[in-house]
Parts: sequence; C-alpha cells; structure tokens
Amino acid sequence: MYNLMEKKAGFVTGAGSGIGRASAIAFAQAGAKVMVADINKEAGLETVQLINDFGGVASFVRTNVAVEGDIIRLVQTTVSEFGQLDFAHNNAGITLPPAPMADSSTEDFDRVVKINLYGTYYAIKHEIQAMLKTGGGAIVNTSSGFGLIGGQNQAIYSATKFAINGITKSVAMEYAEKGIRVNAICPGMTATPILSWLDNAPEQAAAFKSTIPTGKLQTAEDQANAAVFLCSNLAGQITGVTLPVDGGYTAGR
Repeated sequence: MYNLMEKKAGFVTGAGSGIGRASAIAFAQAGAKVMVADINKEAGLETVQLINDFGGVASFVRTNVAVEGDIIRLVQTTVSEFGQLDFAHNNAGITLPPAPMADSSTEDFDRVVKINLYGTYYAIKHEIQAMLKTGGGAIVNTSSGFGLIGGQNQAIYSATKFAINGITKSVAMEYAEKGIRVNAICPGMTATPILSWLDNAPEQAAAFKSTIPTGKLQTAEDQANAAVFLCSNLAGQITGVTLPVDGGYTAGR
C-alpha cells in the first residue's frame, strides 16, 4: 500500500500494541502522518519509534478514550501538528474474561461501555467536527465479529460492538454528503498479545483454527491493512460498511 495515504494525516487510538500498533505502522508505511494515541505512554512511544525507524512521521498523545477531554485534546493536537485530520482509526477497546451474564458485575458493564462505546462516541463526534472544517475525511471503528453475531459468555463486550456497528451505519448516512465516510472492521480471532496463551495450548489453538474457513488466525496486520484501505481513496464509495476480517468465520453464521 505504498503511498496510498500520502499527504494525509490522522490518528489511531489504542496504538500502543496489537491491532492499533499495526494500524499506526501501516498508515505510516502508506505515507500518512500518524498521531499515536494510547493510555500507556511507554507503549505509545515505542510505536512512534518503530515508525520513525523506517522514516515515517509520527507523534504521541497520551489518551484515555473514556475521557472526552482527552479525545478533544487528541483531535486538536493532531490538527495543530499536522495541519489537518483526514482519517481516524478508533481502535481502543477492552474485553472481559468470558462469563455468563448472571455472573457479571455492574462495575464491569460500566467500564466496558465507557471505554468501548463512549470512547467511540466521543471520538466520532469530535473527529467529524474537525473533518467538516476541511471538506471531509474517513473514519474506521474497530468493532468485532461479536458485533455481528452473538458471543456466548461475551454479552457485555458483544453489546458494545453491536452498538458500534449501529453508530457506524447511522453516522455514515448522516455525513455521506459532507464527504465523511464511516466504516468499521469486525476482527475475528486475531493473533495479538491477548491470545499469546494459545502458544502453550496447541490443542485449543487447533480447535480455534478449525472453525475458520481459511484455517488460520488473522494477524494484527490483516486488520490494519483493512483499516488503511477503508480510509484510502480506493474506498471512496464505501461507507456504512461493517467489514468482517475473520477468514470467513461469520460467513455461514
């Protein structure tokens, strides 16, 4: 995707690790200036260094997406430093250990909703305000396969991801004529640090892979490449899409 995002600038939240880090790197490799946003300063700066090492342009802003003021500062800093906001990948989010709904806590519900759902709401709201001033842009939200189908023992997480898909489709319709496209990627089982335990559980890893038509887990780079494409001019007529990047897992469900 060489030069696919040349002369564009934007940010990625949750860019200190996993899909977010891969996305920030992919945008920079495609020629974009990237503001790396993460709650973990050390991890975020590591991502910046990885981008700088290959000659990319990146800066860091510590961001807690559950705090609207942090999102406002992130948008303002990106525009101030890079001159514009052409794209945003709203990737930051958390999950919980699998558990039945009856065993969940209100505190867990509030925490996941605040980060996953409020964080996405705050981001889209302020991104659009900035993009309207410069004639448009592209937004990608990180949803989940559990935002397309139910996930047993994942009701709270799934609820936030279904909501993100609903927001994605609705906002895409609201701002299409203004030149702002809004899409979501819906990752399937992705080989990020959160799944590193599979390295020591070959039978469970094989069981997971057997449910995926392609026969393999997705990588963080698979998700990042989809995000870059959706923010690029190649996807100029794509908006309101909730794109599964899951090796075909949800196709028959």
